[in-house]
Formats: sequence, C-alpha cells, structure tokens
Amino acid sequence: MKSSTAELFTGQRAPDFELPSSSGKPVRLSSLKGKQVVLYFYPKDDTPGCTIEACAFRDNLPKFGRMDAVVLGVSSDSLDSHAKFIDKYSLNFTLLSDEDLVAHKLYDTWKQKNNYGRTYWGTERSTFVIGEDGKIKKIFRKVTPKGHEAEVLAALKS
Repeated sequence: MKSSTAELFTGQRAPDFELPSSSGKPVRLSSLKGKQVVLYFYPKDDTPGCTIEACAFRDNLPKFGRMDAVVLGVSSDSLDSHAKFIDKYSLNFTLLSDEDLVAHKLYDTWKQKNNYGRTYWGTERSTFVIGEDGKIKKIFRKVTPKGHEAEVLAALKS
C-alpha cells in the first residue's frame, strides 16, 4: 500500500470527503463551510496516546466551541470501536470511521512506519486546522498528544 503523493499546504482548499460518523449520519467536510474545523487523524481507539489526545479535546471542547470550531477525530477503526471509545471516555465530539483510508490518503496520513525494526503501514498522527472558507490554515504532522490541544487552539485564534 502506498501513501498519497499530493503535498498539502496552508491556504489550499481542504480536500473534501464523506465518512460514516459516530453521530449516526455521514459527515461531508464541505458541509461544514462557515465553521472552523479541527480535523485530527489518530492511529487507534483506546490506546495511550490517542486517549490522551481525545480526552484533551473533550476537556477543552467549550473553548473550541467559542471559536465556532468543530472537532472531528479520524481513524481507520470501525464505528463499533468508536462507540466503545466514546462511551469509555465520555467523548463529546464526532469520530469518523475511515476503514477504506479515503481521507487518510487525501490528507497523506497513511504512512509506512518503523517500530522496533518492524515496518508496517499506519496512521501518522496529524491535525489540520481548516478555516471557515474551507481552506487549510495550519498543518501539524507527527503530533505529540500531550499539550497538542493548546497548539490547535492557538492556530484557531490566528
């Protein structure tokens, strides 16, 4: 499997997609035009780093709301997995299921990784801040979960 070769950059229109969501209705990114969107890609539900990141977004959701920002978490996990993750941690934002890697490929977050000498394909933890105009305002690659929500809030303000 190969990652996308399209390089994304700030100021570019965010690639559109539609994915099944934890809310029960598919989410089309372009339908959120007029709001800021925090689109974050994470490797796996209920793993340590992903839980830290999700709980930080959960705990700060009112701050994101005051900036008219929608938080969307994307992983290749199933909707059933998302439902368990949401229930376990009382997550208060929408998770998108990208089992076919459609959005991962559009945003070039499906990467070849190397861990303890083992090479495999997986999600590169990344966040895209998208402005009300549907254009990418900020790109964070190889995100460190702890404290990331503060970086994202700062990007939304700018």
